[in-house]
Amino acid sequence: MIWRFFNSPANWCGLSLAIGTLILKGIGLIGSWTLVLPVAGYLVGFVAAGLLLGWPALRQDPLEALRFNEALGEGKEAMLTALAGVRSVTQLNPDNRLSGDLKNRILQLCDAMENLVEQWERSRGKLSLEETFHAQNLAMEYLPDALRSYLSIPPQYARSKKLQNGQTAQETFETTLSDLASKVSELTNDLAEQDAEAFLVHSQFLSKKFAKSPETITTNSR
Repeated sequence: MIWRFFNSPANWCGLSLAIGTLILKGIGLIGSWTLVLPVAGYLVGFVAAGLLLGWPALRQDPLEALRFNEALGEGKEAMLTALAGVRSVTQLNPDNRLSGDLKNRILQLCDAMENLVEQWERSRGKLSLEETFHAQNLAMEYLPDALRSYLSIPPQYARSKKLQNGQTAQETFETTLSDLASKVSELTNDLAEQDAEAFLVHSQFLSKKFAKSPETITTNSR
């Protein structure tokens, strides 16, 4: 909150006028109103910039939790951090824009993505470069961007206005969630299949390694 206030245009404009009065005092262009003029200058600049450019935001926009930059990096921790942001915004549900069903579907998708991340980390299988790209962006871009875009639409408009695809924004978002869930399931099954194949190969190897030959069985029977 303090950082947003400090970086607001109103604050910088007020500081500029306050510093300007001190400079004028320093070069002797104004008299002994040293303390009064900087304060008055700050207030005038702050109010003027606030009216023209907007007042400082004292509360963070909850949708900012859905914006991720390159500093977040890649890999498991980055994906889990992104999913935590999605969970936080979904549970907060700004202005009650998400129905109970949508909230549940988003949280279930987060669960599925987190399971994918955990399985991916412990799996002996591998994802292709394309699948790796999709897996990371599912958590860090596709779902957060879809949620942020949907929440930017007024609720009544999202539920009632038909878009060019013949669906409302809510219906389109529901379709998007289904598509993302389908892709997560596909990636999860791919890793599971690779793990199952690896398990089968290992089991067959052990069976052959420790299986008794016919000669050994005959000798032991005597």
